[in-house]
Amino acid sequence: MNQLDALKQFTTVVADSGDFRQLAQFKPQDATTNPSLILKAVQKPDYVHLLRETMARFGNRPVDETMDRLLVRFGAEILSIIPGRVSTEVDARLSFDADASYSRAERIIELYQAEGISTDRVLIKVAATWEGIQTAARLERRGIRTNLTLLFSFCQAVACGQARVQLISPFVGRIYDWYKKTAGSAWDEAAQSGANDPGVRSVRQIYNHYKHFGIKTEVMGASFRNTGQIVALAGCDLLTISPELLAQLAASEAPLARALDPAQARDMALEPVNYDEASFRFALNQDAMATEKLAEGIRAFAVDAVKLEQLMKAA
Repeated sequence: MNQLDALKQFTTVVADSGDFRQLAQFKPQDATTNPSLILKAVQKPDYVHLLRETMARFGNRPVDETMDRLLVRFGAEILSIIPGRVSTEVDARLSFDADASYSRAERIIELYQAEGISTDRVLIKVAATWEGIQTAARLERRGIRTNLTLLFSFCQAVACGQARVQLISPFVGRIYDWYKKTAGSAWDEAAQSGANDPGVRSVRQIYNHYKHFGIKTEVMGASFRNTGQIVALAGCDLLTISPELLAQLAASEAPLARALDPAQARDMALEPVNYDEASFRFALNQDAMATEKLAEGIRAFAVDAVKLEQLMKAA
């Protein structure tokens, strides 16, 4: 049995890609997209027609609406291939505007419904700012399921659990990147790999907290740099993996065992943790890595949203 098949015994495998033609060979349950992945996809010959068709039909509409229609077009194509859910992201430039994020999320869901796609097959991705988490709480109360992204810290995960969001996406690789860059020449790759990887440790803490306290929010590790990080999180509810790393797992026959276990988490001696807005903001402020990576991630997604808009106007 290859590592990908072994992983699927414990964990729902999700493809992290806007390149839906690659999806079928790996048979993922779900798929996630973001503006950067869609931007990359629409520049490929296989997908440029989706951009042109969307602009031909809706190019006279406001640019934000046209972008949402393009994202939904990609999501609908992906859902024709996978059996589960697709995550579609609200514009990162709205990460600190709860009302605007809520309105965009409603529109995205309405566009999917207009395509005949059930709400339960779509997760709305929102950045895990305080405003994003409150937006998600409102959406969840309406029956719209959410995926909280750009999540780097325990306090973000706890607040998401309190908000009863459907799913969170802690970013393993970006946490690893920060610690490696900060350590510089003192970084010891061997000592900081596998279960000791700082990104892996972060997800394990979140997973154990959720399972211990019976929090229903799903944990989906994301942003992987190598298969070692993935193997160290086998047993996590879901893992969203790039096509390149999915191929590496499928090509490997190395042993893969369950690393995260809900029964073990329930037996741990853990203290309950809760946050209001003030304590959340302070806890996030105290975590330099999470503060920097959250801001950096929002900026990067915002830049790619602008580039996507420019491509749309030129189409």
